[in-house]
Amino acid sequence: MSKDMQVIEISKPGDPSVLVPTTRAVPVPQYGQVLIKVAYAGVNRPDALQRAGLYNPPPNASDLPGLEASGTVVKLGMGVTGIQEGDHVSALLPGGGYAEYVVTQADHCLPVPKGLSLKEAACLPETYFTVWSNVFHRGALQAGERFLVHGGSSGIGTTAVQMASVFGARVFATAGSDEKCQACRDLGAEVAMNYKEDDFVEAMQKEGGANLILDMVGGDYIPRNIKSLADDGRLVQIAFLQGPKVEVNFVHVMARRLTITGSTLRPQSNLAKSKIAQTLRDKVWPLLDRGRLHPVLDSTFDLKDASQAHVRMESSAHIGKIVLKVA
Repeated sequence: MSKDMQVIEISKPGDPSVLVPTTRAVPVPQYGQVLIKVAYAGVNRPDALQRAGLYNPPPNASDLPGLEASGTVVKLGMGVTGIQEGDHVSALLPGGGYAEYVVTQADHCLPVPKGLSLKEAACLPETYFTVWSNVFHRGALQAGERFLVHGGSSGIGTTAVQMASVFGARVFATAGSDEKCQACRDLGAEVAMNYKEDDFVEAMQKEGGANLILDMVGGDYIPRNIKSLADDGRLVQIAFLQGPKVEVNFVHVMARRLTITGSTLRPQSNLAKSKIAQTLRDKVWPLLDRGRLHPVLDSTFDLKDASQAHVRMESSAHIGKIVLKVA
């Protein structure tokens, strides 16, 4: 194995053009970590925020973008058990995925589900960790409840639609075109609304309100989400594509006993992520193994073309996940 590797670096904060190929030393796995030879790396919205200078890596994490990857374990750090060199894995990363090699905690690695390729396996960690922790843990979604997900055709959205449907919820989604709405329905959404034409507040109120809403839009969606909730409903916020600041009348929150919460994945502790990984291994990976859940892949770009992948993502034209081919 070479001492150096090809990576994509953020040369300075800015637009996709600041993503440039360069060479770095192959990282060394520390206690509890593994070194992975990356086959494919997932591309996610937080990568673009980091590139723009709006989302700093946590302490001790790589400054390279990339929060998920698939590949082969090639070296074990001290204290690692339950995983071996040569294993194919789908791994959540603290950063550094846009590279030929990356290190991560061994217990943040999951096996590649049966029947899935390494390309498909790179689509899983960031979205599945995020959806499970926010929809089922924090949001406590139950079978039979009405669940609304905004951005239903995104990587997060396509995962949330499928998982909520498989676990027995009634799924409603918003998306930005008729094609995207059809994709949501194909994945299990009972109703998919084109937000450019349909009023999701009116639609959800006619259904009795949403018991749970997963939102990544923010901005003026926040008060509209509150109006869309049923009594005792929950709103889980995971991003703010339209901004985090808005005026909210909390009388509605108190009078109807609403819950507003949210989270981000990357800053959480290694232990918290390990617990999510174990729950996914027990409850969700068997569904992937049986084909009841599957990743939705939009497009693939070579590692050197990471800037083009970011242009594609920020166009919002994609349906599902975008990945980089590394190996």
